[in-house]
Amino acid sequence: MVIVREKLASPAAQSAGRLCLAFERRQRSRQRAMLDSGEEIGMVMPRGEVLRGGDRVLASDGRVFEVVSAPERLLHIEAPSLARIAYHLGNRHVPVQVGEGFLRIAEDHVLEDMLRRLGATVTHIEAPFEPEGGAYQA
Repeated sequence: MVIVREKLASPAAQSAGRLCLAFERRQRSRQRAMLDSGEEIGMVMPRGEVLRGGDRVLASDGRVFEVVSAPERLLHIEAPSLARIAYHLGNRHVPVQVGEGFLRIAEDHVLEDMLRRLGATVTHIEAPFEPEGGAYQA
């Protein structure tokens, strides 16, 4: 089994395959995963490394694989005061994707109820999830 150990600095590297992972799995440092081709690979990444859609990773046999953000069940949030909504989500340490005029979080019925009570319009969608990396991540 080939092992992936590092993310390449250049996302322009030619890809030999695709590795489609949900956000929760793109945060794990050690796991088994499946390429789109069906080939199983091992991943032993540095702790704290978060893979993003479009990243390229290097396998032990020299192949490069493209990381793809898998579609996930999300809450798409719009509100007159997104800053207020972001404050309440941040206060709960919820990973949040910030877009132009919207926020997105992983589906959660308790948070959905809170958001609606705060005046947000919440829509269930399926899309790739790319939350903010935080102050200390690029």
